[in-house]
Amino acid sequence: QVQLVESGGGWVQPGASLRLSCAASGFIFSRYALSWYRQAPGKERELVASITSTLDITRYADSVKGRFTISRDNAKNTVYLQMNSLTPEDTAVYYCSAQWYSNYWGQGTQVTVSS
Repeated sequence: QVQLVESGGGWVQPGASLRLSCAASGFIFSRYALSWYRQAPGKERELVASITSTLDITRYADSVKGRFTISRDNAKNTVYLQMNSLTPEDTAVYYCSAQWYSNYWGQGTQVTVSS
C-alpha cells in the first residue's frame, strides 16, 4: 500500500522557520522524483520545489527561491522541505508528491504564518 505522510506543519509567526517531512512507503522511493506543492485558500495548487531521483537536482518556484530547501534521504524514504523566513503568503496546505511511472500524493499538512 502506497503512503506519503506529511508532518511538521503548524502555526508560526512571520520570519520563523519550519521543516516539513514526508515519509513514504509502498514503492521504490529512490526511483521517484519528489516534489512539494502547496494550495492556499481560493488558489490553485502550485509547485513549490522538486528534486530528481538521480543527481538530486532541485528546482524552486521563484516565490521561495533562497528561502526554501528541498532534500531527500533515500535511506529513510523521506523528503524534506526546510522553510525559512516565512511570510503570510506562504500560508497554505503543503503536499508532497512522488512521480515516476505513477504519481502519488500525500494528504497534506497545514502551514499558517501569521502574527
